[in-house]
Amino acid sequence: MSLNCRRAAAAAIFLAIPVILNAQAEISRSIGGGGVTAPGWTGKIDANEQRQGKTINDAKFAPEAGGFHVTTGPAVTYWNPANQATGNYTVKATFNEPKYMNLNDHPHPYGIAIGGTDKDSYLYCAAYGNGTFIVRGFGPQAFQMNRGGEPNAAVHKAAGVGQPVTQEIAVSVRGNRVECAINGTVVAGYDKSAVVAPGKLASTDGVYGLRFAHNTEVIVTGLSLTKN
Repeated sequence: MSLNCRRAAAAAIFLAIPVILNAQAEISRSIGGGGVTAPGWTGKIDANEQRQGKTINDAKFAPEAGGFHVTTGPAVTYWNPANQATGNYTVKATFNEPKYMNLNDHPHPYGIAIGGTDKDSYLYCAAYGNGTFIVRGFGPQAFQMNRGGEPNAAVHKAAGVGQPVTQEIAVSVRGNRVECAINGTVVAGYDKSAVVAPGKLASTDGVYGLRFAHNTEVIVTGLSLTKN
């Protein structure tokens, strides 16, 4: 190997070290008194969290004031099997992060999931309290529709760590389009063929629910389904 090649290899290893360290630092907490206590609801943590020995009881999903108080723990998706959406519809809810980043040292997202099946397939749109959002999904494998943490002026920003921030998130299916709106503004839209495709969703019909990254505390209200 030439001197230049050795230098390039060494530089690549050096640059990778912060990524490795950050990945090691991403450890999910275990929430005391965890589990799912909202009637009719269930949940599942991500596969990588399971491999680290976490369970659904390491996060907490509880009813509160007509909505839900969610504290994670591992990254998790919650749903009620009775909540089914088909055809053209909009699912929306309001997410209040009462103390921005109180359980982590960088922003983590939360949002709406649609198209859920018993094969762990769904699409979700989630907001961060720093003014960014993400659209991702799980099918036969994980996939992403936009770059992580894409900024948009419609997404609210917390005034600072420990300060409250609220987002209204809606995911809609209308004809051949799937759209995500945050605080009343469409921030992302896709042809249905880009979402319902090999390796992605089998359909936009299915269970709808709520998606949360790890180490996040959020109060959810107003979860609703309307037909378009």
